[in-house]
Amino acid sequence: MASPPGDSKTAKLERYNSYIRRVNSTKLLNTSSKLVFRSALLVALVLVFFFTLTYPPLSHEHHEHHPSSGSHLFHHRNFLSSAFLLSSSSSSSSYNSAAWEKQVRHSSTPHRPNGLTVLVTGAAGFVGSHCSLALRKRGDGVLGLDNFNDYYDPSLKRARQALLMKHQVFIVEGDLNDGALLSKLFDIIPFSHVLHLAAQAGVRYAMQNPQSYVSSNIAGFVNLLEVAKNANPQPAIVWASSSSVYGLNTENPFSELHRTDQPASLYAATKKAGEEIAHTYNHIYGLALTALRFFTVYGPWGRPDMAYFFFTRDILRGKAIDVYRTHDGKEVARDFTYIDDVVKGCLGALDTTQKSTGSGGKKRGPAQLRTYNLGNTSPVPVGKLVSILEGLLSKKAQKHVITMPRNGDVPFTHANVSLAYRDFGYKPTTDLAAGLRKFVKWYVGYYGIQTRAKKENFGESSSN
Repeated sequence: MASPPGDSKTAKLERYNSYIRRVNSTKLLNTSSKLVFRSALLVALVLVFFFTLTYPPLSHEHHEHHPSSGSHLFHHRNFLSSAFLLSSSSSSSSYNSAAWEKQVRHSSTPHRPNGLTVLVTGAAGFVGSHCSLALRKRGDGVLGLDNFNDYYDPSLKRARQALLMKHQVFIVEGDLNDGALLSKLFDIIPFSHVLHLAAQAGVRYAMQNPQSYVSSNIAGFVNLLEVAKNANPQPAIVWASSSSVYGLNTENPFSELHRTDQPASLYAATKKAGEEIAHTYNHIYGLALTALRFFTVYGPWGRPDMAYFFFTRDILRGKAIDVYRTHDGKEVARDFTYIDDVVKGCLGALDTTQKSTGSGGKKRGPAQLRTYNLGNTSPVPVGKLVSILEGLLSKKAQKHVITMPRNGDVPFTHANVSLAYRDFGYKPTTDLAAGLRKFVKWYVGYYGIQTRAKKENFGESSSN
């Protein structure tokens, strides 16, 4: 039986109204979704802006010790907020620009047959800048990476950067914990070697900012190894450990066969952890790794937090210096190693390392794992260091002799370097007096200090 004409029209009208309601509902939902999304995006941008204003960048989270002021600035920051700032830092960078990539490729290109292609981390640092320059001068491709933190005066790091740029060594400004940046660098450049020198340095500062050591020396190292293990080809890695790993060891001279499981400072513990982590990545992924234990490196362009550096500054200012003695009244002594000798050791380790055996994160066979001391083999009491500086500066130091505090420093270091000599001919040739003379010449020139020392010991035409 057919429906009445009126009912048919009513049904059609209801279906049409239902359709209109559904269309309007869908439009409202879409509009609401867009509004919610835009609101969330706006809130996120406001939060990022707030954190940027409230906290300094990650590169400024460390201890600042300016040679010009001698002041100490300690930043105590939440570790998670540091990670937040770090993860978001690369998004505002110019890492995707063609000009940036061109600089990266040009700097990494060797200029000699069979030259190395080396990523140098910590390239604006003391040892890193010297090694980068030495590699470039012999024709290797060198790309630097540095976060320019303010553990000490960043202007000194910028000056080193400018020096390297004159020799066409480009330093990428970034952090080891920025995995996306590291992956991009390895995608662009097939590095044959990595010289990993970036680290949070200093023994005493670990008592003030322990998180910075964990972030740089452990987390940063692991992040680098993670990217390197997945690279194809995998690079060989030479990295900076420290003589501090010997800790409370009482056997002398320190040998690579001695115990290193009694660290006296958190800094030493993070370097020891690095050696164990290196063993793990070598064993599982076939990365060839060489650890270099540096012994108190000094010289031109050095670190202002080192005793020889701030002793020089304070003697020139007429300010008293603290000279430590051990608890049993003995002089503290160090195996001071001149920078040129350390550079030769680093390049020797790079030249003799074998290739990594993995590919794309998979081990293909046993890989080389080595550890070497790089020292001077001649411990010198700190008192003698001071007397040498007094002679070079033609000025008497105001010495304040005190008992060494329990801050992680060790009273004595002495390197046995026979293993490094056997494997790549490492032989230090610069004694402390000669090395300090070169340092003081650089110091008075770099800081523009007109002293009697400059005239008497270095001549009127002395330059940096």
